[in-house]
Amino acid sequence: MTDNRLGEFLRARRAALRPEDVGMASYGVRRVTGLRREEVAVLAGVNADYYTRLEQGRERHPSAQVLDALGRALRLDPDAHAHLHQLAGTAPGNRFTHSTDRIAPALRQLLDGYPGAPAFVINRTLDILATNALAEALHSPFEQADNLARMTFLDPAGRQFYTRWSSTAQATVGHLRQAAGLDPDNPRLRELVRVLTEHSMDFTRLWTTHAVRGKTQDDKHFLHPDIGALALTYQAFDVRDAPGQQLVVYQAEPGSPSAGALNLLGSVHATSHQTAT
Repeated sequence: MTDNRLGEFLRARRAALRPEDVGMASYGVRRVTGLRREEVAVLAGVNADYYTRLEQGRERHPSAQVLDALGRALRLDPDAHAHLHQLAGTAPGNRFTHSTDRIAPALRQLLDGYPGAPAFVINRTLDILATNALAEALHSPFEQADNLARMTFLDPAGRQFYTRWSSTAQATVGHLRQAAGLDPDNPRLRELVRVLTEHSMDFTRLWTTHAVRGKTQDDKHFLHPDIGALALTYQAFDVRDAPGQQLVVYQAEPGSPSAGALNLLGSVHATSHQTAT
């Protein structure tokens, strides 16, 4: 991560668009893929030299109106649009509150209140801070269930466990990019990105796209060695008294094979714990 995060983001998102994506005719020989700087400037209604200075980091203080125009020109979705404002320091309430990794007793009690659903708490860098018994059982194929990004890219179990690994990988990197916009100087984030970049070419490739994604809800597909395939959905809830923490709860469709498999997983996990003690 460099000190020109806004420029890097603009360049990456410009490179991801083709003229036909935005209704423009292509002309001349293109040395690189994506839109030219002057094409983005035309779409956003700003001066081409001014846009060039933004990408190069020579202009650091665009107005909110300019950012909104660039967001429309680059076809940014809501998460990426909010990220753009965060990078430029124009997001509402941009005074950042650092997160804590301490789990409140009431939250830990809430986790255990979901006996039939895997539930766990993560921070912005996707460290798993706390789990209930079923979430612990769900993630048991991993050598260490400590960080969702490390588990996805560096643990050999990841590619078998996440049956739609490519989409999981893209979403995971998108979550970390969002974290980088919210807290770019977070030492934990910097170290995590360094390790992932050094050891995973897939992470490095996705990281350079600057795609951003918030964690709210989605479908998840797993293959667990003890119970087989699982098709679940998840909801992520912000923990209001611990900024940066999210409670994630997985659920299966009632009466579905996945619901039965989750029940079996809970029984297997409970039996193994009793045997161990």
